[in-house]
Amino acid sequence: MTYAAENKSKKSIVEELFAHEKVALPAVGEVVHAADEWHYRNKMEYSFWGDDDGLHLALHQRGSHGKQIVKGSALALPALDAAANALCAQLSKLNTRAGDLKTIIVRCNQNGDVVAALYTKLTKFTKLELPAELQGLRVYHSNPKSPASVPTELLDELGSVGLYDELLEKSFSYDVDSFFQVNVPIFERALSRIKEHCTEPAIIDMYAGVGTIGLSIASQSVDLIELDPLTAKMAEVNAAASGLAVRVLESPTEKALDYISADKPVIFDPPRAGLHDRVVERVLEALPPKVIYLSCNPATQVRDIAKLQAKYTVDFFEIYNFFPRTPHIETLAILNIKK
Repeated sequence: MTYAAENKSKKSIVEELFAHEKVALPAVGEVVHAADEWHYRNKMEYSFWGDDDGLHLALHQRGSHGKQIVKGSALALPALDAAANALCAQLSKLNTRAGDLKTIIVRCNQNGDVVAALYTKLTKFTKLELPAELQGLRVYHSNPKSPASVPTELLDELGSVGLYDELLEKSFSYDVDSFFQVNVPIFERALSRIKEHCTEPAIIDMYAGVGTIGLSIASQSVDLIELDPLTAKMAEVNAAASGLAVRVLESPTEKALDYISADKPVIFDPPRAGLHDRVVERVLEALPPKVIYLSCNPATQVRDIAKLQAKYTVDFFEIYNFFPRTPHIETLAILNIKK
């Protein structure tokens, strides 16, 4: 499938989803996308494979328990693969067993600075040197009883794992452990559209991450609600540097419902599962004047909007190809109270 056909197909999928749920959309333009469909990801997670030739980077094969040895990914920014391979080569020279490792997460900013987190099943790990390709590295013990690469204990930290990127001429801090958008140039285009449609001085940003949406578009004040403690910590750093009146609350959105009120627009950028039922119920009860809903899963977005359309209309809708050469689609809906 060509890149043009991919974008056309993604638009058709979204329009069919919304038509099936009887959610009326305004005219939808072409899918917003970058000129190049390759080398856009600023974050990758690689597994490992060991054989007689040493240690290799690997990716899990979709739909199976198998792994495929790789040198990198055509979707990743080149600096990520250079750093991951450099660290893998060092681990191989140290005769590190693939079975003692889980994954390595590498991420970089738009300047090409790279940081990484290495997850091992061991409670003690050989002292590593920081490769020239890496600005910073954290080594974590991760509970071997869980398949997920989540920190159990920090074993070592080398260099600096903090990164900076600019969005709408504002600087944002994040690190290897906090959430940040994977395709920054396309995300910035979505931010510009949100700012165009949300000019109110005070807003509520739920599922706020490090504050990228709320802090980018607010002119006076913003409340940031974020579940993950490490990400909320970085939101506080960005809030302090913003010059705005900001409150950061570390909480699940469904437990911060009082922040949704009738006098402020609310922004949602939820995970793929979409909005919790209690969140939808609170919106329909409080009736904020505007709902900005950025989604990485149009199937759950349309489910939620189908309920919200009892009180709201979708006045603007745009589709983004944040993840070319994958099945994923990002959509932005701007909802206003029915008049």
